[in-house]
Amino acid sequence: MDEEIDTRKINNSFLRDHNYATEADIISTVEFNPTGELLATGDKGGRVVVFQREQESKNQPHRRGEYNVYSTFQSHEPEFDYLKSLEIEEKINKIRWLPQQNAAYFLLSTNDKTVKLWKISERDKRPEGYNLKDEEGRIRDPATITALRVPVLQPMDLMVEATPRRVFSNAHTYHINSISVSNDYETYMSTDDLRINLWNLEITNQSFNIVDIKPANMEELTEVITAAEFHPNQCNTFIYSSSKGSIRLCDMRASALCDNHSKFFEEPEDPSNRSFFSEIISSISDVKFSHSGRYLMTRDYLTVKVWDLNMESKPLETYQVHDYLRSKLCSLYENDCIFDKFECVWNGSDRSVTAAVLGSVAPWLAGWLTDRAHLGTGRGPQGWESLAALQLVKKRH
Repeated sequence: MDEEIDTRKINNSFLRDHNYATEADIISTVEFNPTGELLATGDKGGRVVVFQREQESKNQPHRRGEYNVYSTFQSHEPEFDYLKSLEIEEKINKIRWLPQQNAAYFLLSTNDKTVKLWKISERDKRPEGYNLKDEEGRIRDPATITALRVPVLQPMDLMVEATPRRVFSNAHTYHINSISVSNDYETYMSTDDLRINLWNLEITNQSFNIVDIKPANMEELTEVITAAEFHPNQCNTFIYSSSKGSIRLCDMRASALCDNHSKFFEEPEDPSNRSFFSEIISSISDVKFSHSGRYLMTRDYLTVKVWDLNMESKPLETYQVHDYLRSKLCSLYENDCIFDKFECVWNGSDRSVTAAVLGSVAPWLAGWLTDRAHLGTGRGPQGWESLAALQLVKKRH
């Protein structure tokens, strides 16, 4: 028995030291909480691992930027849709934090079909001295109770618990590709290829369809929704992007079903660059509002574009990310790399943007927002440590 335990320890040490990972261990999404103190990662195995930033120490000030494991829990399990004979993967597609209102933390996680609201809380005390239960939790015989005791809280080792508070399911026919929390912190929207649903965080059995682009005849389908996000300051406004490279801004005050957009952002294609792959590489994989809400950023396969909400005709800036791959699109198509999705992110001051590229990360200074070079020195969303929240971890393995 001891020999078996020692062997298991050696095997675990070997796997850890050699960075061994299975398919289920590959990270599929990462997200900082609003303060940057916590970083949540989701993987293909349906697990969520939350890291906490190391507190600053006078003896080791360099450790301030390090993150240690805070909590690990299984968010989703593999399921099977018997009506459609479809297997539903447990892979975590997106994670979104809710602003902290008390000592606990809350986050939303989703796979292809189901969104879950999780509460992460700490417990360092346990109740003792029950009258109707013994120390092991078993019910006591009332005849043996001769005196009443007042339960007390006793100190214990710190325990971090993750408990599911809400499960939002059965609302999407197609795969969920993004979720976004409104700034009223009461609602959020979930997006699949053809529809966007609006949810109340307190109601799990009902959602409202606010965008539906599914045609009556599916043969007439020409585009799908690729991403969506709420405006950071206006709970009635949101944007969504499409596989055709266009972005639509919608206002829920105008109509309950936002079939008609308020603004339409699209850059005309240069005829000289037209090719067989144009439709594929023009598909927008990510769209983000700036923190001020004045600008938005989009990411397609070859470029990152920054738009002004007041100018729909063309982007303010276009950054060529993968321009050197333009001559290799045929090879990328053959090995499916051309279908890879990449994300982008603003830094905390909205003066810099960063995006992942194949095998690397590329930062750009948004020169139209500042007159001097500035690389943030803060951590998490406030500075360049937010690079960890990029799609870099999603690059092909």
